[in-house]
Amino acid sequence: MDAELIHRDRFLFDDGAIVEMVIWRVPKPVPGSAHHYKYRLFYGYPDRRIVGYDNERLKGDHRHLGDVEEPCRLSSVEGLIHDFLTDIFKKRSL
Repeated sequence: MDAELIHRDRFLFDDGAIVEMVIWRVPKPVPGSAHHYKYRLFYGYPDRRIVGYDNERLKGDHRHLGDVEEPCRLSSVEGLIHDFLTDIFKKRSL
């Protein structure tokens, strides 16, 4: 089984900010993760990430909030999207 795209979405805000979410189901967990998903979620501008979630090889599940990178836990695809959108809402409300 190859990777299967299960979610792709892109949204552009009027101020130029971008939201992009891409999630695949993979046959084997990405090294560092315990689940069968590979994902990259981005919110920011072409030259600056404000919020990002991904599971890079060996790093496992983590998020970027500005310049801070910290581990996070994937409970479900829906939970991942919810947490990501919540972080975006918090940043846009500042």
